[in-house]
Amino acid sequence: MNDAKSGSASHRWKVLGVGVAANASFAAAFSGIPAAAIWIRSDYRIDTGALGLLLGMLGLGIVLSELPWGVLTDRWGDRRVLLTGLGSTAAALLAMTLWCVPAATHVPGAHALELGFLAIGLLGGSVNGSSGRAVMAWFGPSERGLAMSIRQTAMPAGAGIGALLLPALAARGGFAWVYGTLAAMCILSAILTMCWVRDPMEPVLGDSAHVRPHEVPRARTPLSSAQVWRMVAGIAALCMPQVAVISFASVFLHDFGHAGSAAIGAALVAVQLGAACMRIWSGRWTDRHGNRNAYLRVCALLSVALFALLAAMTTLFARVAHASPAAGDDHIVLVALFVLLVSGGIAASAWHGVAFTELATLAGHGRVGTALAMGNTGAFMAFWLAPSAIPMLLSAFGWPAVWLGASACAALAWPAFARASRPSDTVSTAVMHSHKPKGKAKVEAAC
Repeated sequence: MNDAKSGSASHRWKVLGVGVAANASFAAAFSGIPAAAIWIRSDYRIDTGALGLLLGMLGLGIVLSELPWGVLTDRWGDRRVLLTGLGSTAAALLAMTLWCVPAATHVPGAHALELGFLAIGLLGGSVNGSSGRAVMAWFGPSERGLAMSIRQTAMPAGAGIGALLLPALAARGGFAWVYGTLAAMCILSAILTMCWVRDPMEPVLGDSAHVRPHEVPRARTPLSSAQVWRMVAGIAALCMPQVAVISFASVFLHDFGHAGSAAIGAALVAVQLGAACMRIWSGRWTDRHGNRNAYLRVCALLSVALFALLAAMTTLFARVAHASPAAGDDHIVLVALFVLLVSGGIAASAWHGVAFTELATLAGHGRVGTALAMGNTGAFMAFWLAPSAIPMLLSAFGWPAVWLGASACAALAWPAFARASRPSDTVSTAVMHSHKPKGKAKVEAAC
């Protein structure tokens, strides 16, 4: 029995590795394909407007499919959905290598490419909820925050791999190599899923030693839970300032701060590395202290303050530069803008693992896939809407309005996180109430 438990304990890290690989594979497609936008525009002979619509199909597919995939995960199980999603995404990418690659004699039409990108988003949206459900099944309450935070780092890691790899492949080998490489990543993740993802034979660490996960009463659907919807709204709102930094930090530093490419690159790398480190640290820290909601509120308030300061500093710098153009080269002011922008970007990106762990906890046993899909839908809605809204704010009111809007969105997240209660882990609580004496159950639930 001890050997079985030891094997089960070590196997959970393999399951987490599969979750990281699956999310990184899809992130490489979702973020890497836009990184090759210049070559898409030239090789497929489309204009910038058509390019924007084309790339928007990826995000639209994810928004439309996240929730159905999450509900299906709770019914089918994470293994079946992961295999179905990864396999079908790989098939769609391989089909694009056959019929959607431009050649000297034939260039595929924009509509065919739009359908292909929409299919990638629709099918690839399966990996988020299903991989998260697998992680929640294998890790106990004292480690879930850390595990989910590690899984969340797969998104920026996969995006970085895609951004580095796909433009080079498009420029030197053409889009057959782009789609083929992405398909190979999905196939590799599917193979790892077949090898390692299964339901745990023993109860997850930290749950009752006498009850298996399938014996825990199934929770009601999170679609009818006001608490879950408030958490989803908070996730969507706090994603807005994150998207503002990811999408427009380079434009802001170049156009407004007159920064060079080295400084811009350093800022973006600092945001991503800082966010990844903070996600892992915060997952472990909140596991130890049981204060996920408090941490989320701190992130929201810190984002409000930092982006409000950035808006004020931008306004002041613009006025000084207008009065004295030479002041626009003041390096102290530029450093201050740089620090505020990077700090705000990290604060608005450091909470994902903690938020999705709390969301899954609120949902309860058997409903994790649906809840995580709801959260991802809210997050990708922000990734879809913010890039459209920011140019309008910028055109009408300038950069201070952009950063003030980011601060306002973070402020909307605070009450959403404040009103969501901080229960004990739902699975553990259900187990204790079902199999322990009432008095002892009350004491442990209170702890």
